[in-house]
Amino acid sequence: MNAKRRLALVIGAGIAPLIAVALPATTASAHGYVSSPPSRQAQCAAGVVDCGQIKYEPQSVEGPKGLTSCSGGHADFAELDDDSKNWKVTPVGSSADFSWQLTARHATSSWQYFVGGAKVAQFNDGGAQPGATVTHRVDFGSLTGRQKVLAVWNISDTANAFYACVDVQIGGGTDPGDPGDPGDCAASAWEAGRVYNGGDTVSLGDHTWRAKWWTQGEQPGSTGEWGVWEDLGAC
Repeated sequence: MNAKRRLALVIGAGIAPLIAVALPATTASAHGYVSSPPSRQAQCAAGVVDCGQIKYEPQSVEGPKGLTSCSGGHADFAELDDDSKNWKVTPVGSSADFSWQLTARHATSSWQYFVGGAKVAQFNDGGAQPGATVTHRVDFGSLTGRQKVLAVWNISDTANAFYACVDVQIGGGTDPGDPGDPGDCAASAWEAGRVYNGGDTVSLGDHTWRAKWWTQGEQPGSTGEWGVWEDLGAC
């Protein structure tokens, strides 16, 4: 090896660590979405509705704080703003539990829920780091009928938030924690906090569902064809 080549290698080896130190460190991104009742991106991921890119990353609907769109302003996720698509509507009572699935946890300022542009609930975390799942009970007050709920996760140390839209039929289901009247279904109404084993049956949305294996917190109709719940048909 000639002297010039040896000198170049020595200089390169010395500069590499300096470059590594000078480069900005990457930070873990916060990601999450509403899994129950199934949000629009959750339905896309489960194959319930035919969607584009969002089906591969339901947790990535991130945009500046203060938006009112289901897509978080992302052109790639614009299908989430299309109210004419065949979104599954979840029957709920006068209140409902909204559960977030967080694939990357991040310090949180607040969680907000809007219907028709009006805020119906807010939960303040004061900069705390949430767990892998977060559930809020939202009271709809006098609202009834089909509504689109915009759920917002505001990150405390960035200018961004995560967005999820959930289509619900208020007055079309039982209140959380109350088995209620399953209508004409023989099986008892599904309960979000209850543990179900393989073979257990429940009723939801005037359908009977059978668990294929152990489950808790996964709403029937939100897990797709290969998920835990098998649709046994209308009651």
